[in-house]
Amino acid sequence: MLSFSTGRTQEAMAEVLAGTRRGPRAALLFAGPAIIASVAYMDPGNYATNIQAGAGYGYALLWVVLVANLIAMLFQALSARVGIVTGQNLAELCRDHFPRPVTWAMWGVSEIAAMATDLAEFLGGAIGLALLFGIPLIWGMVITAIVTYAILILAGQGFRPMELIIGAFVGVIGLCYLVEIFIAPVGWTDAALGIVMPSLPDTAALTIAVGIIGATVMPHAIYLHSGLTQHRAVARDDTDRQKILRFSNREVVLALAAAGLVNMAMVMMAAAAFHSGYSEVAEIETAYHTLTPLLGAAAASVFLLSLIASGISSSVVGTMAGQLIMQGFVNMRLPIWLRRLVTMVPAFAVVAMGVNATEALVMSQVVLSIALPVPMIALIIFSARADVMGRFRIGPVTRALAMLAAAVVLTLNAVLLAQIAGLGF
Repeated sequence: MLSFSTGRTQEAMAEVLAGTRRGPRAALLFAGPAIIASVAYMDPGNYATNIQAGAGYGYALLWVVLVANLIAMLFQALSARVGIVTGQNLAELCRDHFPRPVTWAMWGVSEIAAMATDLAEFLGGAIGLALLFGIPLIWGMVITAIVTYAILILAGQGFRPMELIIGAFVGVIGLCYLVEIFIAPVGWTDAALGIVMPSLPDTAALTIAVGIIGATVMPHAIYLHSGLTQHRAVARDDTDRQKILRFSNREVVLALAAAGLVNMAMVMMAAAAFHSGYSEVAEIETAYHTLTPLLGAAAASVFLLSLIASGISSSVVGTMAGQLIMQGFVNMRLPIWLRRLVTMVPAFAVVAMGVNATEALVMSQVVLSIALPVPMIALIIFSARADVMGRFRIGPVTRALAMLAAAVVLTLNAVLLAQIAGLGF
């Protein structure tokens, strides 16, 4: 029987690497890092952008979700690879190999991205609690803060308890959207066409498309995955590292494929419920109130339950990533309560200023997409360097695909910024 204990889990992983433990259950011992990282691909920012995509454009932007998910798979696999092979996380590698001014600039951009991440995640959980229990948003924020802090305390007990808790939240989110797909009258033919036929109907769709990429391929998840794998399984030699990489790559594909399906389900639910007659629905609160008369109270409640699970779990993961980014780049570690306090301030400020919560969520995802090339480019550089990765450096095909993915993100961001600047796009 698999143990919940971190120490005993590491002992069992050593037995698998030594060849004395085999079978399907052996692979489960190595599962966890990609599941935690996958939370970033189902966070409240995804809810905001996916609702706008489905309500405003039906199934037309599903292809963006697919492309974003494929990019995410590639870069999460590379991030895990770097952590497993080098024993360092991406932020630490940047600190050790880049000039100090570059490192500090990267840290600044990454901290802004981490704050935007926490804004979306913290607000999402608070919105869900406020709507479900009929309480003011400020009290939803307080409850979210307390729950996330309690879960973060478990991080001090080792990686396995945290992985199991986050895995349970991921299971709740997935189950909720499985239910939603059966409730909503999805147009499966139109959905299939939306996945395989790329289109951007107008300039507003471009903004949402960039938001979807920012909400799916998230900077903090790229940093975090390398940190989750760097010391998790102890490799004695390159043979062990090769085995760990195989387990890691399989988990990345499975975990992120599940996250991608959840994201597609979000868009399809919004398209089925709102696009015909309610295309102006663009806010999480409006979506909840509109779902009740359209699909029934059960659909609306399931929607909120998934949002709460998403907000709480992703808030925990976002705080973990923020801590890793700060420690890796500048070798500074804050107490968890202080890190949580710092990341809560922007969310409370947004509410205090009366800013529309869903608009803040969507714009936070655009910020994330603009910050995304920083870790993407750094990851490509390190994963291709022989002096860093040795025989595990990526080959020319993988490097070309990674560079193409980074170019897609950079191009979309450039067009979006030109559009915002009023240059005619």
